[in-house]
Amino acid sequence: MKYQLFFPRARIFSALMLAAMLTLQSCDYFDVHPYDVNIDGSDHINFANIMRIKAACAHRDTLRIALISDTHLWLSDARDEVNDINRRSDINFVVHLGDLTDTGTIKEYKWTRDILQNLHAPYVALIGNHDFLGTGDETYIHIYGPMDFAFIAGRVKFICLNTNATEYDYVAAVPNFDFMEQEFTRNTLLFDRSVVIMHAPPYSDQFNNNVCKAFRRYLDFCPGLMCCVYGHNHKDKVEAIYDDDLLFYGIDCAMHRNYRIMTITPDGYEMEQIFY
Repeated sequence: MKYQLFFPRARIFSALMLAAMLTLQSCDYFDVHPYDVNIDGSDHINFANIMRIKAACAHRDTLRIALISDTHLWLSDARDEVNDINRRSDINFVVHLGDLTDTGTIKEYKWTRDILQNLHAPYVALIGNHDFLGTGDETYIHIYGPMDFAFIAGRVKFICLNTNATEYDYVAAVPNFDFMEQEFTRNTLLFDRSVVIMHAPPYSDQFNNNVCKAFRRYLDFCPGLMCCVYGHNHKDKVEAIYDDDLLFYGIDCAMHRNYRIMTITPDGYEMEQIFY
């Protein structure tokens, strides 16, 4: 014999309402969407720190820059990296070359931001290909600012480029030649030398390799170009990508526990690999 249970409609409605109210009251059941771009805390970090860098380095003829990259979710390694930089009193500023996150979520951006905010020296951060995932590019813009930017420290211009062309399916101007040309000719009386910084280097999987030769040609017009610096490949490497005298320095990832310090003097520059 089969039995069927019947419940009064009023009781069913009341039970559903109670369940809905309990659910709404429980913080454990609701969280911010991982790709929501409503983010609290520090924002427009690059602009604020560039102002600090300009003021602190305005009359310096020697600069020391810590170059780090690809922290992803190696947060303990990233903390140790920050602590190692902080124990040095001669670092003028820090440049993170991108892949601040692994999947571009808000939490990852916040975790990395909280770690980098502990740096004693001001820092700027480029966007990496992992930072684009989901709405990660919007989050980057909110927290750090434009994806192409440049600034002058001392009499050296640092030109920071978004080179993650694959993330746009090659339909956007990445790298942005107009921006490069603009910065090569902007405020030329205020700088004598320059450094070009990017996440993905030419001929890598993220770069628009259809324009690699054009990119090299544009670099010829960069005033006093000393070298180029990149991340992405998780290797410390020094190479002449174009088989000429222009050196490209690859900065390793946090997991491998090393970074580089670039020292710029009136006579040139030196690169030192630091293990921690």
